[in-house]
Amino acid sequence: MISASARASRARRSRGYAWEDTLVKRLNGAAGWSGFRLGSPSVALPDILAVNNGSKSLIIIEAKSGTGTTLQVPSEQVQRCKRWTDALGAYQDRRVVFAFKFLSKKRTGTATYTGRRLREFYKEWDCSDAPVSCVCTYDGQTYALEGGRRAAKRLRDFGMPFSSRWACGRPQL
Repeated sequence: MISASARASRARRSRGYAWEDTLVKRLNGAAGWSGFRLGSPSVALPDILAVNNGSKSLIIIEAKSGTGTTLQVPSEQVQRCKRWTDALGAYQDRRVVFAFKFLSKKRTGTATYTGRRLREFYKEWDCSDAPVSCVCTYDGQTYALEGGRRAAKRLRDFGMPFSSRWACGRPQL
């Protein structure tokens, strides 16, 4: 028999994989773009690598999904994404993007949920900034976590090379 915490952990991993898979399929359907899911969380790789060789563009994506009111990208993952953009210098346009998906059910307690609108946010990290943990809220606001305290950190909305009816924010590409 599987424990409740093991079931919850499995559900989180499944949600994360499904979100990454959706993003890769959307990227592969966008003209000129190729998306690749890079590996498991135990490997020092970002979630998704997307390239457009025609425009010499690269997007490193860290994908987060969940049922809470906030989603967090830890500073170690920000640093990992930044290292990849630095390493792939052959691409003229290199971006780090956080893809946040707030599911249509909101967790209100242990195994209790309430309905809400599904939302997606795509936020761009400025690679000239020092890596810090970033948090996105259900309404699309962002802030940093430094030493366990909230700090101002506004991330720019990023327009992905595909459209989504759940995406919030302004397109950039």
